[in-house]
This record gives sequence, structure tokens and C-alpha cells, in this order.
Amino acid sequence: MDPVVRVSGGSVRGVNRDGVNAFLGMPYAAPAVGADRYRAPQPVVPWTGERPATEHGPTAAQSAYPAPMDTVLPSSVSPGDDYLNVSVWAPEGASGLPVMVWIHGGAFVRGANSVPTYDGAAFARDGVVVVGINYRLGVPGFAVLDGAPTNLGLRDQVAALEWVRDNAAAFGGRPDDVTIFGESAGGMSVAALMASPAARGLFHRAAIQSGGGTAVCTLEDARRVSAEIAAHLGVPATAEAFAALDPEAVVAAQSAVGLAIQSDPDPKRWGASVLRGGLGIMSLFPVIDGDIVPGVPEDLVRAGSAAGIPLLIGTTREEFRLFLVPTGVAAGVTAQVLPLLAQRYGWPEHAVETYAANRPAAAPGHVASAILTDAGFRAPAARLAAAQHAAGGPVQVYEFGWQTPVAGLGACHALELGFVFDMLDGARAMVGDAAPAALATQMHRAWVRFGSTGDAGWPAWTPERPTVMTFDVESSVVEGPRADELALWG
Repeated sequence: MDPVVRVSGGSVRGVNRDGVNAFLGMPYAAPAVGADRYRAPQPVVPWTGERPATEHGPTAAQSAYPAPMDTVLPSSVSPGDDYLNVSVWAPEGASGLPVMVWIHGGAFVRGANSVPTYDGAAFARDGVVVVGINYRLGVPGFAVLDGAPTNLGLRDQVAALEWVRDNAAAFGGRPDDVTIFGESAGGMSVAALMASPAARGLFHRAAIQSGGGTAVCTLEDARRVSAEIAAHLGVPATAEAFAALDPEAVVAAQSAVGLAIQSDPDPKRWGASVLRGGLGIMSLFPVIDGDIVPGVPEDLVRAGSAAGIPLLIGTTREEFRLFLVPTGVAAGVTAQVLPLLAQRYGWPEHAVETYAANRPAAAPGHVASAILTDAGFRAPAARLAAAQHAAGGPVQVYEFGWQTPVAGLGACHALELGFVFDMLDGARAMVGDAAPAALATQMHRAWVRFGSTGDAGWPAWTPERPTVMTFDVESSVVEGPRADELALWG
């Protein structure tokens, strides 16, 4: 018999499959459409009777991944008004279980809880209530417009966490036992929430996959990007003007400006914090507003904003191959180009020599990928680990090293997702047809254990003993992998 529960707004009817109850596409806020697209999230609009919750709901306005990324990254684009929604997976008959809240990635312009890889059935099977959330993306979520609150995407995430606090018990979860976890933009969101006064008390553990605590920009620089998008659309940079536009036109304009930033990364035009915080590949992301994000998350975490909260954090070993290999950029990098890249992007002194010497057989494009991986992901993650340790929070660090046979991607960005969710079938486009199921079992169990106890199952990381669990066909715990390279980043 299909399960029925009562949540904020009314009753919802889910579906039971193999002992797991799924409730999909439930609104946690009122539809953010029209003028409300650029206002703070509003309370759910109540309904009468039983609302079906058997299919995923709409997604925030976005475009599918462009070629060639679309061959390895799944998109889930479904227009509709109720895109501020959550999906919940829970064991049948659950009671008093830990809750894990998933925040998807997608460079703050793409993504949804409906991506097949994010199906939470395996977590529910293993005794965890999982909630996947959607939030405003792109311009509505992160532009700075006159007349609109800042960081609406993060405000949505806070509203979703408040919904979890108020409704977790209906699914058998404990509202005082919540872990937030996310990857890429989702991991950066977790770092921002660790620093945000608005999120305090709404979660009790945090896991960050391929994210750090510096993916923020200043209000001034964010206004530059927003003004460029407004100029592209021929309207003033105001909430009123943008609310009157077709959301698809806004998506097209933000995409055009995003490409302009990538092709011409001029700090005088865009602002240094946009290029630094966005890793050169993101144009719209959280803003230091003195409110939801009072400062740089890494600094606030070091000062104790998330004191005592266990942190699980890590990266894949070859993150940037996803951005350089499919596009052909890696193949175009020569040994002569590497010093020019170092000068243009401000790489540390001796970075090219150190990374190249440690990879004598690697092509120059793959040396560049290794440097960018550490610049954009591993070094920020290490600094956030150190910040949380300094504030007294237990920290565990991982690295995902298994290399996919697909398209020369190696151990690239987002590769670990199917393993964490134990959903290799949903990630087949990236992991291939023969991904190691035992590794998925091992990694998924570590996340379940962390979400249940705050201990993922290997020794804690400290600056004195930088212990790292390296996940691979033969996983192992190592101390300070590639320490000479990491040290270059300070």
C-alpha cells in the first residue's frame, strides 16, 4: 500500500518500492514565479486532499549541459512553478533515524534533485532518511539586483532545512540529527551554510565533496556580472525588470555572459573575486552580503561559525580533467604554453616544475589539469579542513582516485557521485559499464556511517597528521599525499 504522510501544506501520497518509501516533488515553499522569483522564499501554499508525490517535481530554470559535457553529465530539466521542492526517501516503518540532506551541484546554474544518480533509495535501504532539495539557480538565485534580496539560492536552502526540521519526523527521521552534504556547487553551498547565521542549529554534521570555503564574491563584483546580464537583455539590473522577463531568456543571457567570462577572464572587467571564487568557470555564485554570507566562509569557519560540527571533506584526484579533456583544451596545451598559463592565472612559483617532475610521463595538458585541480579544489578543501580543525571540529578527509575508462576522464570531477549514492546504473554515462561495485559499497557505507555517527570510519585529519582515505579498487589510508604540491598553495 502506498504511504501517506502529513507535511507542511497538507497530506502527500508517496510510493513504496522494495521496502523504501519515496515522496517526490513536495513543495517546501510557495511557487517562486513572477515577482516572487526575486523575493525571499514564502510559506507553502496549503492544499486539500492528498497531493501525489510519486514523481519528481519541476526544476529551477536552467539549460541542459551543452556538448560535449552532455555526453557524461546527466541533465534534468522540467519547467513548472513548484520548483522549490524536496524529494524524500525513507525506510518503510522508519522511526528515529538520522537524516541526510543532499544539495546538488551544477556550478550554481544547473542541477536538480531528480538527477537519477541522486536517487536516495540506497541510503534509505541502509537506515537513513534522505532529502534531496532544489533551490533557485543562476540569476534568480545569485545575481545582485536592486530590489531583490541577495543569495536567494542559499535562502532557499535554509528554507528547505527549516522544512526538514519541521517535517523530518513524519518520515521517521530525527530533526535533531541532520547531516548536510553536497558536491561541487552543492559542497560550496555546504561551506556557506557552515558560515551562515541563518542556518545555525538546522544541521549537525557536514560533508563537502569537491568544494571549499572560498567560492564567494564581493557585492561590487557580483553587480558587475549582473549588470552585464542586464545589458545583454536590454533591461535595468532590477528585480522588477527581471521578473517581467521570460525565465528562458534570462537563462540564455546568463549563459552568454558566463561564456564571455571564460573566454576573457579579465579581472578589470569582471572583478578579481568573480574569477577567483568562480574558479574561472562559474559566473553566478554566493555573494558576501553581511547577512546570509557575512564573510568568506573559510574565515568564518576558522572563527568558530560551525564549532563542534563533524566535517567530512575531500576531492577527486583529477578534478579538472572533466573541464579540460572533453573540450579538447588539454590536448592543446604544450610544454611552451604551461609557463604562460602560470603567469596568466598566478600559479605559485615552481608549480609547473614541481607538478611536471612528479609526472614525468604526463602530457602538458594533464600537468595543467593537476595544477588546476589543486588550485580550484584540493587546496581550498585542505584550507577548510584546517579551519574547522582550528575551531575544534573533528575532520576527516578523503580522495577519490579510481579512474573511469570513459573518454580519458580519469578520476575527474563528479565521478564519485554514483559511488556515494551506490547508484552506478544512474551514473553509467560517466563511470562506464564495469565500475567496481565493491568500491561503491565501501564508499556509500562510509557516508552512511558518517551521516549516522559523525565518523566515516578512518582516522581524523589534523595538520600534524594529515590522514587521507584514498578510495580506489584497493583503498588505503595515507598521510599527506603529494604534500610537496599542496604546500605550494600555502
